[in-house]
Amino acid sequence: MPRRGEHKGNFPTSRSQSAQESRIGIREVTGPEGNGAKATVSLDPAAFDCAGLAAELADEWVELATAAGLHAGTNRQYRRAIREFCEHVDATVPHARQASLARADPDLHHAVTEWIRLLPAQHKAGSRTPAWLAGRLRILVGRRIEHRGRPVEGHLHRWVDGSIGLRRGQTQELDEFSRSDKKKLVQAAWADRLAIESRIRRGWDLADSGTDPAVGGWSEPANLLWAIANDAWTCGEISRHLPGWSAMPYPLRDLLPRDIVPVTGKRGLLRFLVRQLFLSNLDLQAYRILLMAATGRASEEVTLLDEDDIEFGPRSVMIDFSKWRAQAHTRQAFSTAAAEPTAVLHPSKPKLDAAEIIRALLELNRPLAKRVGIAPVPLFLRAALPGSEMTVSPLDRVAGGTFRDWLKVKGLSVDGVADIRRLRKSGKVEKAIAFKGRVSDIADDHSVETFHSHYAHGTTLRVIAGNVITAAQQRWFSQAMNGPVVLSTEAEKSLREPGSAAAMGLSPEEVEELRAGELDMGVSSCKNPLDSPYGRPGQLCPVAPTRCLECRNAFVLPSNLPQLLLFSAHLDQLQLRLTPQHFHALWGQSRVNVTEVIKARTDAEIAIARRQIADEGLTLQLPLAAHVEFDA
Repeated sequence: MPRRGEHKGNFPTSRSQSAQESRIGIREVTGPEGNGAKATVSLDPAAFDCAGLAAELADEWVELATAAGLHAGTNRQYRRAIREFCEHVDATVPHARQASLARADPDLHHAVTEWIRLLPAQHKAGSRTPAWLAGRLRILVGRRIEHRGRPVEGHLHRWVDGSIGLRRGQTQELDEFSRSDKKKLVQAAWADRLAIESRIRRGWDLADSGTDPAVGGWSEPANLLWAIANDAWTCGEISRHLPGWSAMPYPLRDLLPRDIVPVTGKRGLLRFLVRQLFLSNLDLQAYRILLMAATGRASEEVTLLDEDDIEFGPRSVMIDFSKWRAQAHTRQAFSTAAAEPTAVLHPSKPKLDAAEIIRALLELNRPLAKRVGIAPVPLFLRAALPGSEMTVSPLDRVAGGTFRDWLKVKGLSVDGVADIRRLRKSGKVEKAIAFKGRVSDIADDHSVETFHSHYAHGTTLRVIAGNVITAAQQRWFSQAMNGPVVLSTEAEKSLREPGSAAAMGLSPEEVEELRAGELDMGVSSCKNPLDSPYGRPGQLCPVAPTRCLECRNAFVLPSNLPQLLLFSAHLDQLQLRLTPQHFHALWGQSRVNVTEVIKARTDAEIAIARRQIADEGLTLQLPLAAHVEFDA
């Protein structure tokens, strides 16, 4: 039932022109609904004691809605804010009949403050409605302040310029469907689509074989279908020509179950006949699921599409999507397979081809749109028989035809809430996986902030993020564990013993080359310089010797100690020349490793190595490229 002051328009919409022209008259605003229809939202200021105040706020609302083309849902929010605030003024402000934004008495700033203070108690904890209502009222007052010739007295200017005085509240975001649930939904929708198209095809074939029931008789289903298909007789007229259910001819009685209630039998028969020719609200649920899964778009975006939003190409389809809530319009292309002579007419698996699904919807809805003169043809159009006559309207949340009802009819159950919006979030998860978490690519049809607020919280994305973190930790842990092998003098001597070399992954030939110094790289020896983790296979290590202490191929022998001491001194000088952040990023791990390797030696070994450096005049052995890097 419409709420007080609300008049929902038919489809197509014709705006009422019966509003009063007086200052305290009914204010009306017409805006689009989420299903493509339009709704007229109205407010009668005369319903309040503070009629002058209500008229002032309503005038600002009408101007704003007309200029911005507000959605019908947003218009209802503004109307609710005006209504609830005016009801508060009527109940709490003395001399409410004199209340006006242009007067200092009575004090409306105090009324606003008290209304905002009491709002949270009227809603559940964490609700966003109080902040929404207060925000809508502040917008209207702020618009009036900006207009010359519309005075606003009191201290409302400070409230408009300052904080709203309420928290935004919280929302419980929906989680996406699991992979198994989504697969189950798509498969069921695909099977339902095949059954729907087969049913309607048989219905039109039967209608083509019929004739005018006034000539061929009212007891033949084909004749009744012909009358409905050709709009020769209305459903009300057909009903008047049919007898009661107890006297109904058997060709018509056999169309419905035998246990049908006689009182509803005739209307049930007419609804059955309409469903043989046109889509119902329940039928459209299957197409909505398939088109959302094929495009990854929100329910609102796919159900608003019409023929003018579609542009077919040889191997693609271009679709213009509109989202009324965000006032956003985007265009996206989807590839489609070209028709081939060998193509399977009835594939066993769902084919999520956006172009093919759209063509099917246009073909099914074109007769219905032509019947009522709707152009361009909407994709989601339904026929219904709520009373004695057939009506045509877009997909809507009607009893018995919702997504939940479709699940129940198909015998399906899903984990969590049965909400079609979760299908959009499943598409976002798949896109996140495909783009490896790059938010700039995932949030290609909305802002990055919207992705973080509404999509990044999902269970699947949390698992993916956890796996990424675990993989990164494992990578750094592996690098830390796969560092150089430090050998003491005793360990170096034991390499010749059977089994010792094999335990460290060395062959006897490599042991001899290590001991002979043939694999000496300066600060360490290398098991295989041509198999570096920092270069291509077969390439001589490109980072030796500056990164040897971070490599799994390195073996640090006692003979490398002089070069290690020189390398440590060189890093000390380098640390004085670079900023702490720069040095830590480039050489922090090298500093830690060289310090730990030197600590593994005894004081006597270090003293001998320093004496050797002084006596032999040893210098740090670095390639020219490394000197250029250090000197830069």
